Amino acid sequence: MDSELLSLIMFGGTILALLLGFPVAMTLGGSALIFAYIGDGFGLFNSGMLNVFPLRILGIMKNEPLIAVPLFVFMGVMLEKSNIAGDLLHSMGSLFGNLRGGLGISVLLVGALMAASTGIVGATVVTMGLMSMPVMLRAGYSPKLASGLICASGTLGQIIPPSIVLIILGDILQGANEQAAFKKGILVPEPITAIDLFAGALLPGLIMVLLYILLQIFLAIWFPKTCPAIAQIDHIPEGKQAKSIYSVIIPPLILIILVLGSILAGIATPTESAAVGAVGAVLLAGRRGSLSYTKLMLVSRETVKITSMIFMILIGASLFSLVFRGFGGDQLIENFLSNLPGGEVGAFVTVMIVMFLMGFFLDFIEIIFIMVPLVGPPLIGMGFDPIWLGIMIAVNLQTSFLTPPFGFSLFYLRGVAPPEVRTNDIYLGVLPFIGLQLFALLIFWTFPNIISWLPELLF
Repeated sequence: MDSELLSLIMFGGTILALLLGFPVAMTLGGSALIFAYIGDGFGLFNSGMLNVFPLRILGIMKNEPLIAVPLFVFMGVMLEKSNIAGDLLHSMGSLFGNLRGGLGISVLLVGALMAASTGIVGATVVTMGLMSMPVMLRAGYSPKLASGLICASGTLGQIIPPSIVLIILGDILQGANEQAAFKKGILVPEPITAIDLFAGALLPGLIMVLLYILLQIFLAIWFPKTCPAIAQIDHIPEGKQAKSIYSVIIPPLILIILVLGSILAGIATPTESAAVGAVGAVLLAGRRGSLSYTKLMLVSRETVKITSMIFMILIGASLFSLVFRGFGGDQLIENFLSNLPGGEVGAFVTVMIVMFLMGFFLDFIEIIFIMVPLVGPPLIGMGFDPIWLGIMIAVNLQTSFLTPPFGFSLFYLRGVAPPEVRTNDIYLGVLPFIGLQLFALLIFWTFPNIISWLPELLF
């Protein structure tokens, strides 16, 4: 048996186990150990390589940028549990409610703010579904349009910084960039950080929000029955809208600007800004009178669960990557991508299609940890800019999570949508937004400076 063939069997078996529902972290680590000892028995793998694994775990523990992950998770969960998003929706609705499609625009803007605050797709979609779907249906909005707006705005957490996706992706791309540089004989490559990805993602994220809003305006003009105007949103009395807008919208907006602005301005690292964001979220919850010992315990417990899941997957993926490379699988993938028709473009398109399809079945964290360490080095070695590559991957996965019949966002919304909203409504509702996502990918492919301009300007 050939070692490269064994690496392919290992990869296929791992994906199959994940599709069958086995825990991700245990599947990655377990399959790596099983195939390592199988390979050792056939003389195709040196089990002594596993002695390097504790050093990899130590490297993860000492990786300061990853400390930002639990802090940003805490910030997002605190803002979610303290019902700040609900107040934002009502205040935005009072601002745009007298316009056709105004409530839809409010949902998009609040979704974008929530995405920038939480960076967690599932949390944003579920929160927006619980809050805004009943309000939109009572206002006479089409169930299809309401579903599309909620799913699309919820997935913005993938791309709008500060995003957990970009923090993790930055760490993985840094390793891929070092490997690609080492093969070229460059011993000290230019580092890739989450800050670079934050800067690169800012304009694309804003462009996608703008595209969504333009679609809502188009529907309001040509299909007014799908999104009628409303006088005001529930729980916002007449004459108090302005006060509500200032008191509800401004504080979380200032928090987001402080967190993201301090990162992009170079005043603070992502970890330091994440700490500011976590403390700021606690202060906002306390200001609203919604902070209690019970709620703090609930938020802390949820943060530990999400963070543990992420780091368990990271450790399992590290072992999987070590064994896969021990079989020579990385060289196999590099040769495969190099020999595809169309050269670099063919390789890039193939990787994007594979990741898009994997997004039907696996979460973004799993895809990033499994795929990017394998395909990142050869693509970067072909000349693709790591920052541009990372943003394209993030937008691609965002599109995948919207696409029927398996998109994650669709399942999240289906779980909290009222009974009168059919699954077919959700599927049809997201189709225009999928078209906008693909159009955005085409724009970023044609004009890569949209992604690279801000990082080059700042850094």
